[in-house]
Amino acid sequence: MSMMRGFTTVGAFTLISRILGFVRDILMAQFLGAGLAADCFFVAFKLPNFFRRLFAEGAFSSAFVPLFAKLLGRHPHPRSIDAARAFAQDALAILLPVLLLLMALMQLFMPFVMLALAPGFVDQPDKFALAIDLTRLTFPYLVLISLVSLFSGVLNGLGRFAEAAAAPVLLNIILIAALLLFHDNEMITAKALAVAVSLAGMAQLLMLVLAARRAGWSLSLPRPRLTPSVKHLLTVMIPVALGAGMTQVNLVIDIILASLLPEGALSYLFYADRLNQFPLGVIGIAVGTVLLPHLSRTLADSAQGGAHGGDGVSDAANAQHNRAVEFALILTLPAAFALITIAGPLITTLFEHGAFSADDSGKTARALMAFAFGLPAFVLIKVLVPGFYAREDMKTPVKIAMLALFVNLGLNLLLMGPLGHVGLALSTSLAAWLNAGLLYVFLRKRRHLLLDQRFKTRLWRALFSCLAMVVVLLAIRFGLVLPADAHLWPRIGLLAALVFSGMAAYGLSAVLTGAVVPREIRRLRRPDA
Repeated sequence: MSMMRGFTTVGAFTLISRILGFVRDILMAQFLGAGLAADCFFVAFKLPNFFRRLFAEGAFSSAFVPLFAKLLGRHPHPRSIDAARAFAQDALAILLPVLLLLMALMQLFMPFVMLALAPGFVDQPDKFALAIDLTRLTFPYLVLISLVSLFSGVLNGLGRFAEAAAAPVLLNIILIAALLLFHDNEMITAKALAVAVSLAGMAQLLMLVLAARRAGWSLSLPRPRLTPSVKHLLTVMIPVALGAGMTQVNLVIDIILASLLPEGALSYLFYADRLNQFPLGVIGIAVGTVLLPHLSRTLADSAQGGAHGGDGVSDAANAQHNRAVEFALILTLPAAFALITIAGPLITTLFEHGAFSADDSGKTARALMAFAFGLPAFVLIKVLVPGFYAREDMKTPVKIAMLALFVNLGLNLLLMGPLGHVGLALSTSLAAWLNAGLLYVFLRKRRHLLLDQRFKTRLWRALFSCLAMVVVLLAIRFGLVLPADAHLWPRIGLLAALVFSGMAAYGLSAVLTGAVVPREIRRLRRPDA
């Protein structure tokens, strides 16, 4: 599958997952609200996700995919397939016992973990106990989803992106089912969701094991042993784990500090971040997921064939990376401008039902605006980091992430006083911009990414198109003012008018200015696009 078609495949399935995620979050707002049970569940859900992003999707996946793709080669033959299969099986044999040990330790020491993770809950014994119980129920998800990441890495390395991208859809379907079936009260809903998280991990693992089997890649479980390939994997993983750890520590710091703020702060940040994660997942994760194996194979082929320009940069790799950054920003910039412009109507329409009040909407909307300011940076990080990982340079992103961590911590302490939970969101965005900027500086300095004239021209045209979209959104928002007590359907109508008018305004302006060229979109259907 071509790189650009891979982007659209992963993006399409991620879009379906995010839409279902919206449905899930709307139901959560209705049945959980933004109180005690909601705060406890969001902490319980974040902890296994922290380790998942740190070890599975972070360190393991980022290190495993380039090595697996290089062993397999662009044109697999029996010997390379056997080597890649043995590598995957040996990695599985090491990963599984480590995950089981980690889960056992976390279950045993969960009270102490919660004391560090949410110190603000300690003064409320019922809240503290509920957070411990819910986290114990969700934590098996870590083991299951980490194994999902391994099978996803195998399928992505084979160029089969659809199955791995479709797996998260199951999580949202199962959580939606739990919300619809168990909503007698907030406590019952929170416990049902915690159990559903682990059940969803089982369903995702089964789905990908079957997908790998259909692709002819059934993996056995050999005796754990440190083969040279596994040692190399672990060597590469360590700096990646540190780098991913810096990002996840940023999130944990936000949880710790938010637990010290008035009740509801954790929930406001969760709901706002969920909306911000929509374009990040559809665009940033899709591009980063597909770019890494493609870039790894292209660099390996260039090294063998000497396909470099006069300045020492791989022409094919540089072109791939330019188009990936261009594709990501042309879609991300309008999303960021739109989220900032219509944060209020968006939150009000989606979440202001049942236990979620108008005051909750206002506080969540302000957090969303702060997160959306950093959205292009979050996406750029996903797109720029593969430029290092594909070259097995794992240390540079770690150093940059560590600096961003300390900057984020300093900004948190500086801004949470005057701005509350909004200060935490804004600090995260500012640190992300620093991270993305330094990643680009180092790639350019090493001549691994040289932005071409096409990218620079289209970036300015895309920014102009974003401004045209903002003018249209503001005209509709303030021209169609709804009363404060307006019912749901008028709100939905206003939001629909904003969304479709904004999309039309940006799309038309982008085509007229040349930021987007229709014939290039049609060309994506070609296998060699």
